[in-house]
Amino acid sequence: MKFPDSALSRACLLAATGLLCAAGASAQAYPAKPIQLIAQQPPGSASDAMTRIWADCAAHELGQPVVVMNKPGANGVLAINGLKGQPADGYTLMSIGMSQMSITPYTYRQRPYDPGSDFDGVAVLGTSALVLAVPAGEGLTRLADLQKLAKATAGGLNFGSPGKGSPAHLLTTALLDKLGATGTHVPFVGEGAGVTALIGKQIQAMTLVIGTAAAQVKAGRLNAIAVFDTQRSPLLPDVPTVAELLPAAADLARPSWIAIVAKAGTPAAALARLGAATEQCRANAQYKSRLEAMSVVLTPSTPADVRAWAARDAAVWRPLIDRLGLASE
Repeated sequence: MKFPDSALSRACLLAATGLLCAAGASAQAYPAKPIQLIAQQPPGSASDAMTRIWADCAAHELGQPVVVMNKPGANGVLAINGLKGQPADGYTLMSIGMSQMSITPYTYRQRPYDPGSDFDGVAVLGTSALVLAVPAGEGLTRLADLQKLAKATAGGLNFGSPGKGSPAHLLTTALLDKLGATGTHVPFVGEGAGVTALIGKQIQAMTLVIGTAAAQVKAGRLNAIAVFDTQRSPLLPDVPTVAELLPAAADLARPSWIAIVAKAGTPAAALARLGAATEQCRANAQYKSRLEAMSVVLTPSTPADVRAWAARDAAVWRPLIDRLGLASE
């Protein structure tokens, strides 16, 4: 028997076993209830902002609320464990970055998760260039200045990142290695905390997403040293690329990216609906303008692209992690 929506609601409340409610709900088209979206960085971070922009637009396209829940810590591992603990039904999703998909698991000798088998992709949302920044007023304006400071400081340069295994961690470590200098990694829970420490001169350098870096440079709080990209950014046109400064570091010109994933085993129909909603968002002028204001380059994407991008970048990062000895317990 098929109930009208109001009758179905009453039947769900009255059914002692709950079986009638479950049967009726399962027959409805996805999504039939609110969706929870786990954000792996704290509120106020660039990743969190992108997550919320997608959630706002996706909720409109899907006709159901998309509720963001922040679960920061361990550079995404806590959030991933949260996702893995939920049913693979499409009602719990996660925003995830290049870091979690192609770097973080390989910085542990015992991998906490497998990006190739633990997730189903929804879409890659976009990319952001990364910028090496230092505190203003310290006389550091060139990469050579930073190299000199690192070599003259006991223990090397103190540099921050949003967490172990983040692109900021790996890129800064790799760049120092190419400069023949050493450094001490200082992980933070999210980019915002690291920026505060950098401005306060508690650390000496940090690699930031370009939207964050440009705002602080224009405010006179930070100096930008190099852009980890293949070309200069219109936001910081006077800042050279890392390859311009050090040709041997051209392989480090890799932007960060953010994607939406579901738990592996999520029904194909739900993934297709989520992917279609994301494509509709990319055609939405307000969605585009909000992301472009953050200096995010929107990326056409299919669900399969998430794993493909992860595998592509892991092929670069994993050998580097092994060579630099960054894996730990």
